[in-house]
Amino acid sequence: MNKVFLIGNLTRDPELRETPSGVPMCRFAIAVQRPYSSQDGERQTDFFECTAWRGLAETIARYTKKGKKVAVSGSVQIRNYEDNQGQRRTAVDIIVQDCEFLSPRDNGDSFDDAPEMPRQSAPKRKPTLQAMDDDSDIPF
Repeated sequence: MNKVFLIGNLTRDPELRETPSGVPMCRFAIAVQRPYSSQDGERQTDFFECTAWRGLAETIARYTKKGKKVAVSGSVQIRNYEDNQGQRRTAVDIIVQDCEFLSPRDNGDSFDDAPEMPRQSAPKRKPTLQAMDDDSDIPF
């Protein structure tokens, strides 16, 4: 099973792009603190490159920015490539399958183009049931 869960802060604004075939993709990185401190008392931080696709990519790009806390779940993908000097390199990516925004909205956040959430209407009245006095039709 290849499954990873991470909670961290975005290290840069998400970059929304499209593939040549028009599929939206969003790349971003998160910084995740380790749960323990080193011997000198400093907490170590790991940095993860993340990629989201399609509707999730558009949502992440629209509602997050650098510094915001997110929880992501997905899978780990290892890719090998050759750098400009001809050295063989390995990169680790998180393919995001789900993302939850953990930072509260700031008053300064501008989501003017964000759709407004529908308001809940008053609960509908439940129908009243009428008692039946005649039990003669019941076969038991």
